[in-house]
Amino acid sequence: MKIVLIGAGNVATSLGKALLDAGNDILQVYSRTQESAARLAEMLGGSPVTDLDKVNPEADVYIVSVKDSVIAELVPRLCKGRAEKVFLHTAGSIPADVFEGMALHYGVLYPMQTFSKGKLLDFNDIPCFIEWNDEMALEVVGTLANSISSRVAPLNSEARKHLHLAAVFACNFVNHCYEISSEILARQGVPFDIMLPLIDETARKVHAMPPAEAQTGPALRYDRNVIRMQAELLRDNPIFKQIYESMSLSIHHTAQNKN
Repeated sequence: MKIVLIGAGNVATSLGKALLDAGNDILQVYSRTQESAARLAEMLGGSPVTDLDKVNPEADVYIVSVKDSVIAELVPRLCKGRAEKVFLHTAGSIPADVFEGMALHYGVLYPMQTFSKGKLLDFNDIPCFIEWNDEMALEVVGTLANSISSRVAPLNSEARKHLHLAAVFACNFVNHCYEISSEILARQGVPFDIMLPLIDETARKVHAMPPAEAQTGPALRYDRNVIRMQAELLRDNPIFKQIYESMSLSIHHTAQNKN
């Protein structure tokens, strides 16, 4: 298929490479800055563009992969004069009907993974959740998703919002906990990589058992002496202290409710 990518960030970079490898033609890459558009366009073999009015009208599908906060403002200009084409976005928390009234055929291609420009991933095992408003959009989004992933499933906008929320807890919040851990260790001159065997084993456990069964630590036992002592170690950083105390309370209450 002939594709125009709207966006040149982390998701657009990995998705664009996967679509190219699957035999699709990336006609253009749009970004607000020439540097970003040119960098990704060079990788994907298309041409860079920084003006939505100059986006190629001959594409089969336009894939919007930008920050959630700017999707709504981009869509009217992007769809103008191209309403009969297919439009997709890649966002977890934006409904498919953001295109309604401006495009006839639209949907969502949401790859649930954490992406970084410096680390391209094998899309085959990345779950891709799709949504569509009509048969033409289904044909396009289904074909694209199945060409890059072996794990494709339909999911409506409301369920996808909850999926995205769950992913924030499982990925973004967990990674922030790594950052907090790194800061605590750095104050004592201890390198963060000392934590990697622990992190890896924790991740391996939830492949074999439910997270509730994998939980350990003082909060699970509700060891108040340890919890108070550790919270006090964070007295100079009230936000970290609040996170520690809230997380400990949540672990304790969750465990109690399951017993």
